[in-house]
Amino acid sequence: MKRTFLTICLILTSILQLSVAQNRTQIALLKYGGGGDWYANPTSLTNLIAFCNADARMNLDPTYATVDVGSSEIFNYPFLHITGHGNVVFSTQEAQNLRNYLIAGGFLHIDDNYGLRDFIVPQMKKVFPELDFVELPFSHPIYHQKHDFPNGLPKIHEHDNKPPKGYGLIYEGRLVCFFTWECDLGDGWEDQDVHNDSQETRLKALKMGENIISYAFSN
Repeated sequence: MKRTFLTICLILTSILQLSVAQNRTQIALLKYGGGGDWYANPTSLTNLIAFCNADARMNLDPTYATVDVGSSEIFNYPFLHITGHGNVVFSTQEAQNLRNYLIAGGFLHIDDNYGLRDFIVPQMKKVFPELDFVELPFSHPIYHQKHDFPNGLPKIHEHDNKPPKGYGLIYEGRLVCFFTWECDLGDGWEDQDVHNDSQETRLKALKMGENIISYAFSN
């Protein structure tokens, strides 16, 4: 009898774990053409996901997906992340696909890993010819989710002695794309031994990353 009860408990636990796993939300890294290193910061999203699950009790899949910008699979993910240092090229089909995704309710976070801005801005102009990136005020809700950033983005790495800035594309009143520049959030999300950032610096980056995901999921 005891063995039967134990077996039932194990089966129910397995079913519950499977149900929780099936209800997890997965985020994705966006792969693009042009020769740029879309694969930069390979540990960053994994660490950010773990932080969000532990700190904010989000139910994110611990593994992130990798998806091509022109693939219909992007519609499976409510949050896309794009990063890199070099060239980015969107074809007409890819730009239209990304536009459809964002208009339909998706969210794109662009993290400039130093040098991406000159390439990504013209490509996003293909996606939204009618829109320009605008700097978000420090009062914007994205800076005031669970974690408060009254002065906007934290500075994670220094490049050109310029302050970090957060830009957005706003479509019909909704922020559909958030572009973090001169900030290097993704570097701060990476394993500590990659850049040897202090725990305080990494924590700031992770908290801001959590804010971005939290905002994207609630707006």
